[in-house]
Amino acid sequence: MGRRDEVECWLTDMDGVLVHENHALPGAAELLQQWEDRGTPYLVLTNNSIFTARDLSARLRASGLNVPEDRIWTSALATAEFLKQQVPGGSAFVVGEAGILTALHDAGYIMTETDPDFVVVGETRNYSFEAITKAIRLIDRGARFIVTNPDATGPSAEGPLPATGAIAALITKATGKDPYVVGKPNPMMFRSALNKIGAHSENTAMIGDRMDTDIVAGIEAGLHTVLVLTGISDRAEIEKYPFRPDEVLKGVFELVGEAEETEL
Repeated sequence: MGRRDEVECWLTDMDGVLVHENHALPGAAELLQQWEDRGTPYLVLTNNSIFTARDLSARLRASGLNVPEDRIWTSALATAEFLKQQVPGGSAFVVGEAGILTALHDAGYIMTETDPDFVVVGETRNYSFEAITKAIRLIDRGARFIVTNPDATGPSAEGPLPATGAIAALITKATGKDPYVVGKPNPMMFRSALNKIGAHSENTAMIGDRMDTDIVAGIEAGLHTVLVLTGISDRAEIEKYPFRPDEVLKGVFELVGEAEETEL
């Protein structure tokens, strides 16, 4: 059972854990309600930096899941938080959409194409050759290269789409410079999430469906790790890695109703 009885705060991935292709997974609505009813601090995490927390809250609501926007933590928000600490009131040239642009604006950043402190590459469905060329030239001139998340592809109904990591690889190839990547599996994403809800790693758990992002980052951040088999990983996938989650569950429905007796 590991340390489940010591867990007071929860971080959970979104896709493959709570939702799959805009449908709530079994137990997801009940688990979220359980956390709300008990006043359990939690955050829903996603590497997707296209959408704002408000957008994602609305999308989850359409799937039947009630997640307030202040309970959502995206790689865009984590990136903005990181840059605000690095260079308060700094400037950035952004290749990305509303998620990262809004987060940086809210963090007090100026968007510019003239001598920015950072070039930030986030998820977008409309990568333009012109914008990528601009990013390459600005990095060549000394702008620091930041990427919201490392995912090389993203899912779509028609099949995989090239994602942030693939575009970052193109820029790296052209500039010879590697980016600093904020999103999972960088444990920085989890540390900033813990800070947001005032949680400590010793009594926080992470629920995810990917060994190579959620679970490895959770382990490195010192969290209790729970792998669910409703997303990308199956039991055979677990065997490929030199590390193990603390728990493997069929889905989040196995967490509903847990630990009721410990509160009596």
